[in-house]
Parts: sequence; C-alpha cells; structure tokens
Amino acid sequence: MSKKTVLVTGGSRGIGFGIAKALASEGWNIVINGMRPEESVAESIGELKALGADVAYARGDIGSAEGREGILSVVRLFTGGALNLLVNNAGVAPKQRLDILETTEENYDFVLDTNLKGAFFLSQAVARDMVEAKQADPSFSGGIVNVSSISATVVSTNRGEYCVAKAGLSMVTQLFAARLGEEGIPVYEIRPGVTKTDMTASPEVTAKYDKLIAEGLCVTRRWGFPEDIGKAVTSLARGDFPYSTGQVIMVDGGLTIPRL
Repeated sequence: MSKKTVLVTGGSRGIGFGIAKALASEGWNIVINGMRPEESVAESIGELKALGADVAYARGDIGSAEGREGILSVVRLFTGGALNLLVNNAGVAPKQRLDILETTEENYDFVLDTNLKGAFFLSQAVARDMVEAKQADPSFSGGIVNVSSISATVVSTNRGEYCVAKAGLSMVTQLFAARLGEEGIPVYEIRPGVTKTDMTASPEVTAKYDKLIAEGLCVTRRWGFPEDIGKAVTSLARGDFPYSTGQVIMVDGGLTIPRL
C-alpha cells in the first residue's frame, strides 16, 4: 500500500477516534480496534473514509492473547506487511470506583489486562514485525505511541488500578524505546489530562470537573478534547520529534504544573 497504515486500539470513539480522524486527515490508512460489533462502528468508519482513508475494523479484546492475534490477523491482511504506527490507546476504568482499601482482584485484573498487559504484548508483536520490515527495507518507517494519562503520576485513591496501569505503561514506553532505538523505531508516550470522553460523561463526573476547571484546576481553563490528543499524535507520526524517543508529551492544559 502506498499510504502508511496505523492501528489505533479503542479507535472507534473518544480519544482513539480523535486520533484516527487526525491521522486520516494527514493521509494515513486506518485500522481501528474495538469490542463492539462492526455495525455499531459503521458511522465512525464512514467518517474516516470520508477523510480519504482506507479503513479496516479489527474487533477484539487486546487483554487476551486470542484477541490480540485476531486483531493482528486483520492488520496483516489489510497491510500485506507491517504497520507503520501502533497507537496503544484502548483503556478501561474500574468496573467500580473503590477505595484502595476496598478494591478487588477482579477490578484490578480487569483494568491491568487491557490497560497494561494488552498494550505490552501488542507492542511486542507489532515491534517484531516492524523490526523485520526495517531489516528487509531500511527505508521502512515504524513507530509506537502509548496513550497514558496524568494518572501515571497523579494519584486517585478511588481508582488505584487505573493509576497503576498508567504508571506501568510509562515504563513500557521507556522499555520499548530503549530496545527499538537501535532499529530506528521511535516510541513515545502521550499523557492526556481531563478529557471529554465516555469515561467522563456521567453527570457527576462532568459536574465535578466543570467546577474544578472553573476554579483553576488547569492553566488552560477548559476541558481537553479528543482532537487535542489527535494533533499531538499526528505531529509524532509525521516525525516532527526524531530525537525524542522515549519521551512524554503532556496534553493536560497545564494541570500538572506545580503551582502555589
């Protein structure tokens, strides 16, 4: 295929869809992954195609080996080779927001399987294909972007599983950046802040953050939007930061700036 191809996990809605739209607008072909039936994501696929992208849907659970293999089967059929970019975006919140003194192994495993284990082993499989492609053709361009969260360093004691997973994903970024550096394959991490998605759509959460943002939680006094993260990923995908592998790009409106 003449155009580069990206796999965006969790790419049919929210931050993932914002990323997919931004890359489609830049001339990328798109594979989006999700858990819903294909008919449920037809509107999203239509929007991406309208932007000029060839699009495939790879349904599957990245938290399981079988799910990842199914996703990669779709990718390999679609590309006829290796991906040019993997965006590990798929993420889940705990089934119940519980204090760390009350949370359960079920909660922990549910979050860690998708948000950390899935991203690790999907990166491993894709990286192997990228290394093989790069060795066969030195002009091949590949890369990985992990969508983490300010929760990698900002504590929420009522969703500790999520914080642990995102902190772990930050180390995954550094590990793969260090390993793939000699192959010329960069790896980056993006940390969004408070972002308008399904995860923050409940009236209680929306009201909470509306109030906090109005009171100055963020230096830029507004919510983040999926397109904010999409712009950051697009810049990395273009190769605008060739000497910055392993680094964190903050997209949080200045929320994490220490202030008095």
